[in-house]
Amino acid sequence: MILVRNLLPLLLALLSGCTVTSRHALDQRYGPADPQRFDVPRQPTGGLSYRADVQPILERRCVVCHACYDAPCQLKLGAWEGIARGASDELVYDGGRLSEAAPSRLFVDAGKASEWRQQGFFPVLNERGQTPAANLAASVIYRALQLKHSHPLPETAVLPATFDFSLDRAQQCPRIEEYDSFATANPLWGMPFGLPGLSDAEFATLRNWLQQGAPFEGLPPLPAAVERQVAEWERFFNGGSRKERLVSRYIYEHIFLAHLYFDGDPQHHFFRLVRSRTPPGQAIEPIASRRPYDDPGGEDFHYRLQRERESIVDKTHMPYALGEKRMARWRELFLQPDYPVDELPPYSLAAGANPFVTFRDLPVRARYQFMLDEAEFTIMGFIKGPVCRGQVALNVIQDRFWVFFLANDGSGQAADEFLERESRVLELPTAKGSDAGIIGPWREYAKKEEKYLQDKSAYLASRSSQRGWPDLKWIWDGDGSNPNAALTVFRHFDSATVVKGLLGEVPKTGWVIGYPLLERIHYLLVAGFDVYGNVGHQLLSRLYMDFLRMEGEFNFLSFLPSDQRLAVRDYWYRGASDEVRAHVYGSLARFDVESGIPFRSGDARREFFGLLQQRVAPVADRRHELAGVGDATLQADLALLAAVRGPALSWLPELVILRIEDGARAPRYVTLLRNTGHSNVSSLLREGRELLPEENTLSVARGFVGAYPNAIYRVQRPQIGELARAIGQLGSEEDYRVLAGRFAIRRSDPAFWQYSDELQATHLKLAPLTAGLLDYNRLENR
Repeated sequence: MILVRNLLPLLLALLSGCTVTSRHALDQRYGPADPQRFDVPRQPTGGLSYRADVQPILERRCVVCHACYDAPCQLKLGAWEGIARGASDELVYDGGRLSEAAPSRLFVDAGKASEWRQQGFFPVLNERGQTPAANLAASVIYRALQLKHSHPLPETAVLPATFDFSLDRAQQCPRIEEYDSFATANPLWGMPFGLPGLSDAEFATLRNWLQQGAPFEGLPPLPAAVERQVAEWERFFNGGSRKERLVSRYIYEHIFLAHLYFDGDPQHHFFRLVRSRTPPGQAIEPIASRRPYDDPGGEDFHYRLQRERESIVDKTHMPYALGEKRMARWRELFLQPDYPVDELPPYSLAAGANPFVTFRDLPVRARYQFMLDEAEFTIMGFIKGPVCRGQVALNVIQDRFWVFFLANDGSGQAADEFLERESRVLELPTAKGSDAGIIGPWREYAKKEEKYLQDKSAYLASRSSQRGWPDLKWIWDGDGSNPNAALTVFRHFDSATVVKGLLGEVPKTGWVIGYPLLERIHYLLVAGFDVYGNVGHQLLSRLYMDFLRMEGEFNFLSFLPSDQRLAVRDYWYRGASDEVRAHVYGSLARFDVESGIPFRSGDARREFFGLLQQRVAPVADRRHELAGVGDATLQADLALLAAVRGPALSWLPELVILRIEDGARAPRYVTLLRNTGHSNVSSLLREGRELLPEENTLSVARGFVGAYPNAIYRVQRPQIGELARAIGQLGSEEDYRVLAGRFAIRRSDPAFWQYSDELQATHLKLAPLTAGLLDYNRLENR
């Protein structure tokens, strides 16, 4: 032990000396690094265009893994500024951090590359002397591409175990002075990692671009018509009265993650609504706050439409249309009604954690209708926002369920007064900030939620005696035209998706959401969630979401006959504690009012789902339903897949994109979604004990559903029945390997990129506004 102790400083010194020597060698050969080299892009001079020649290759081959918070090494390749920023070995998704981390959001927390160097990011482009040789030799990007070009994937269907594709794998983020050692130790780990390399032509294009010093010509100017709309909307958001300012704050805090576009713009330029130090007409200077309701540092700020500069990727793309109808709608809801705003609320953690107090001056009906009008977007906030990644973050929800909403019938003064009385107990745990504790705050908010449920039950009972028992009229029907009235949520283990429409057969559970619940979901998991927060903040958010899920389920149960509610609750929560079941529907939620729906069967849950389907049928979105394939025979074949049930599905990936080939016609695509059976979803860390494989089901959706495919299959149309039988007979990993060998386009397939390009292009063609690039971070290796 003494010898080891004495040798350790020497070993560390030697290792440090190797790094210094390597860096010294680079400095000697190419000159010292200049951190300001990429603060301003170099204009192209060699006939090569970043936008026309380079960006398409980066999007098709690199952005599909390097985008958003889960980009490996925080290297975001969807914008030139992200490449110039470089990489970091600090994790964004870190469920175990004890203290909040400093945010590192591209275009927000720093601007110039040299500013990112001060925050610990290291360059992946050459920042030394600008010669063609140095621009290649001292570039991490080139070295990674060249490593794959020199060492292609092994010719094997399943890649060896040395390739770790797990989301929690140890990061490998070598700096340029470390890259020789990295390449020697890991010759097969060139980029794209665990996928085929670039074609010779693609490699040559990127090599030439890097050799020229990674020039960038900037974004093209906006069309004059779009500029006019930007100016018009910035005038709207920056109205001077207290009423206008409060309305703009409310809207901003709900759509700050949106990709805003103008409904008359054929090119679909996207923007984000930001708070800026500078007024319209000047360059935007974003206010870098953790949350949209953090103090902006004074009243002198402006809402601005900032042009989106990153590639559009499906996992974060939440489009939201602006136009004449939208502005008229918001004026109708918020500005035309006569109500006073005597004082503007403060900006603080406490204010953001309780929107019912912060925005008490805005009419409740207007707030709820604002969220209902784009309910899919509202729910999508916690599906596609920063909270969405990881098993623990998402095991709070079932694998598939339907979502409905209470009608915004303007219940009047009594409802508003009830919300006013309850506003204090509706405060969210986000009030504790990003460095939160767990045990004490958890007990505090559990007691508040318990009181709210008791008071809510009493209020609903009183309302029922005055307005009639709960019936279908209490459910929002989309006002006869809005498809947001019915949604389906899918969980894919560590990611999730929400779509308009009611997909698949009747689900196990459903949520009915009213205004207080919808608002709390948004402020807990979207506006109030900090992906850079500590473990306490993240766990409090996850644990409180249990309450919100239970409340949505309680609302659903309230429409069932009173003598069937407990049985349905117990079916949903098999194996859960009495305390949990009571919280969903029992002693803590004393609502004994009978349903106003004349049920005719002994299975009221299934019957109610059927009635809800009928209620929303006139507005339900059907784009993903199999009936839309327009071919009865194909529809029947796909129904064979949808009929697969049970333990065999445990071997199937969570989300599979199925390419159906049919002679000379273009391939058609459907998505296979495995719905894992659970006895309940009330446990934070014991999900494995709650699995019920015999209750696994398979949903088949027309087109593309989900941002993270786990596998891509191809099948000849006559073979769909064979695929269904093969899936239904899975019983081991070897069985699955045989199935994948027959149907899967594995990540090792030399033709992978050919299939990928066609798939991505079809996705964007089918949904040019709502689709983005699919992400390959979760592709299997089986």
